[in-house]
Amino acid sequence: MGTQGVSMSPVKLLAHTPKPYLLKSSTVVHALEHTIQLLKVSADTKNLRFGKMIHAHLIITNQATKYNRVLVNSLINHYAKCDQIMVARRLFDGMRKRNVVSWGALMAGYFHNGLVLEVLGLFKAMISVDYIFPNEYIFATVLSSCSDSDQVVEGRQCHGYALKSGLVFHQYVKNALVHMYSSWSDVKGAMNVWNEGPGLDVFSFNIIVSGLLENGYATEALGVLDRMVDECIVWDSVTYVTAFCLCSRLKDLRLGLQIHCRMFRTGIEYDSFVNCAIIDMYGKCGSISNARNVFNRLQTKNVVSWTAILAAYFQNGCFEEALNFFLEMEVEGLMPNDYTFAVLLNSCAGISALGHGKLLHARIKKSGFGDHIIVGNALINMYSKSGSIEAANKVFLQMIYRDSFTWSSMICGLSHHGLGKEALVVFQEMLAAKECPQYVTFVGVLSACAHLGSVQEGFYYLNHLMKQTGIKPGVEHYTCVVGLLCKAGQLDEAEAFMKSTPVKWDVVAWRTLLSACHVHQNYGLGKKVAELVLQMDPGDVGTYILLSNMYAKAKIWDGVVKIRKLMRERNVKKEPGASWIEIRNSIHVFVSEGKTHPESNQIYEKVQELLTMIRPMGYVPDIAAVFHDVEDEQKLQYVSYHSEKLAIAYGLMKTPSGAPIHVIKNLRMCVDCHSAVKLISKVTNRMIIVRDANRFHSFGDGVCSCADYW
Repeated sequence: MGTQGVSMSPVKLLAHTPKPYLLKSSTVVHALEHTIQLLKVSADTKNLRFGKMIHAHLIITNQATKYNRVLVNSLINHYAKCDQIMVARRLFDGMRKRNVVSWGALMAGYFHNGLVLEVLGLFKAMISVDYIFPNEYIFATVLSSCSDSDQVVEGRQCHGYALKSGLVFHQYVKNALVHMYSSWSDVKGAMNVWNEGPGLDVFSFNIIVSGLLENGYATEALGVLDRMVDECIVWDSVTYVTAFCLCSRLKDLRLGLQIHCRMFRTGIEYDSFVNCAIIDMYGKCGSISNARNVFNRLQTKNVVSWTAILAAYFQNGCFEEALNFFLEMEVEGLMPNDYTFAVLLNSCAGISALGHGKLLHARIKKSGFGDHIIVGNALINMYSKSGSIEAANKVFLQMIYRDSFTWSSMICGLSHHGLGKEALVVFQEMLAAKECPQYVTFVGVLSACAHLGSVQEGFYYLNHLMKQTGIKPGVEHYTCVVGLLCKAGQLDEAEAFMKSTPVKWDVVAWRTLLSACHVHQNYGLGKKVAELVLQMDPGDVGTYILLSNMYAKAKIWDGVVKIRKLMRERNVKKEPGASWIEIRNSIHVFVSEGKTHPESNQIYEKVQELLTMIRPMGYVPDIAAVFHDVEDEQKLQYVSYHSEKLAIAYGLMKTPSGAPIHVIKNLRMCVDCHSAVKLISKVTNRMIIVRDANRFHSFGDGVCSCADYW
């Protein structure tokens, strides 16, 4: 048998190989061991070229024969780890006699190349064809394949085999079983395996904590961490990453600080994963300053760490800061990835920065991230919340791949824009596509039913379809049902529903009923509901305003005076109305009767021009609900220059004819502005989209998408 000079470079290895007959047997064995070592190094470093050179040399020297199991096994391992699985398979198939290492190397190669079903086929063949029994390493690979392919029956059969053969007592197998049951969301099965038999290492603890966390058992995961501390298990970096994720889920800043201090004491290495987990933890626990401090101390910042700090800003409502901080990332010369773009787009959605979102969309197309699901979902969200539902729908239709979040975002977006029929059509398409609805999906669906006033259909989704999909209704769903009954004018039924449903109602739900009382002029029930809301939240200024408006419309002036006095006594102040509009990437902010804008005179003239144009069309200013103790003439002056009117007038002045106008308002749109903007949209032939505190109003040709119910 030939051999090779083991200390030579690859080129010399081929050029100066001694003749086989000149070597003694001990030299041959020594050379063989070094060849195997070289193949192992080439496999571990994924150096395909070097491994091929060794293989070629073995062929030339007639060593790589089907009879030499040790060398062929090493070659199979090399090609499998270098992602040349077909070459590995050909070598495997050409072997005269295979051993457990041969099967294990090929199975591991298939597994790491994502071909998990091939692993299961090989496992069956190994036992039935070659009558070879697996060791703990092969069995761990097979169990991991069952996990990744959701082969529940085969996985349970393997568990039974492990119990009979005693392999279950090997740590590799036990950990793989725990991971398998966790991946199937079978937490009970995972815990049973974890608690059975002796032997728990740090990997066992990491797997069970991660499994519990992924399946929503945060409290139980915390208990396992406590046990790790009690048993003095030394934590590794994976433990800390999982622990910080647990703090994020619990939003427990105190626990996060304790774990961070523990890291300082133990002196564990801060790698990229740990640093990002710490930043994420502080962000989700509401401590943006700590997150920024950790980020600033990083010696090396990559796109993952930058995305983590941007996400921390976004999660804490610092949308503008996230967008501005991205500019610093650009200066550093780092290219954003799909997650970075998703965070930025969602930040744009938070402040309805449509212009900025469009710029990001253009960049996404150039960067090649347009087909990524997470980016598509964020684009739908951005366009929907920025008032461009048509653009959101266009993105939705162009998406090649969709998940449940894609469908839910589109359904909720359409519903939020008052397009109830369209939302329900998309929901039916979602069911036809065999996509499972989520919790938030039904919020959008029930909201769509509420916009349409479809009581029977809404209760079908609540009582039957949600039960079929295994989703337990929450207060958000029940609030939508209250809105549904209110839209249909069934206020007494809505009140009875709230009293009979065993759920902890929040202020939002009761204010939904209160708003309906205001619209339907049911002032008796409205007063009762308002008193209840003010007991729950004495500082809820919106309720004071709605109750005052109801008294004013009913001409119960004593009631109006009483509300004003109550607000003074409780030091509750009405938030000033403010609206803003984006023109050529610049935000222009307006307040009611404000004159701080450089072009205030021209804007006021434009408002008067518009009001003059719509008066012949039947516009009569509604001053009944003006919250000021002044003369009617002053009230007229006040309603004429509400912030949304100023913003719309400026938009008409600065945008091209026919372009849609997008305005954001911090408060609920008043009746007078709503009536005026409907007519302005008709007389100017413009689409005007106003996002107020409750919803979107799409005005066009004299009508609004809310059908005058908001």
